[in-house]
Amino acid sequence: MRAFLLVWGRVPRLWRRWIVRLIAPSFTVGAACVIERDDGSILLVRLVYRNGWGLPGGLIKRKEDVAACARREVKEEIGLDVELISEPAVVVDSRPQRIDVVFRARPAPGVDPVGAHARSVELREVAWFRAGELPELQHEAVSALMALASSALGPAEPGAVADDGDVEAGSDAALRLAAARAAGQR
Repeated sequence: MRAFLLVWGRVPRLWRRWIVRLIAPSFTVGAACVIERDDGSILLVRLVYRNGWGLPGGLIKRKEDVAACARREVKEEIGLDVELISEPAVVVDSRPQRIDVVFRARPAPGVDPVGAHARSVELREVAWFRAGELPELQHEAVSALMALASSALGPAEPGAVADDGDVEAGSDAALRLAAARAAGQR
């Protein structure tokens, strides 16, 4: 092994990078948003070619900033300008070799959330759901909600999630409740 490493160290850097990229597993990287209204409702989208509901988002373009990608994808898909209100959570799905960077977001100031509608041919439907009344979700949306709630809010305190689905407008309880409901779909 030591001999290999000595030889490896003499290989030009560009060649080493090319060899690593050739033999290492490759992943696609996407960005998505959990968009919340002031009343705690969450925006979900339904794709034409998949069952269940998911989050607006898509793949990052070469050299694109991940936060810019999240905002761009939301604007392209549902016509809504959003502001990102949290640090991202990262979800690694090893089977399809996909990495999703998920942001918590809300409609940008002055933007009416009612204006969200399907603007992409990929989308069948766009709808707002109360955090305690989520429809059947795609597995990526379940993972994203759980990861975002865990990273943004930390571990849940006892009694932090209301059983009846009522949440205070704009509170972190909406995200925590949505994550708990999503976890129940696993």
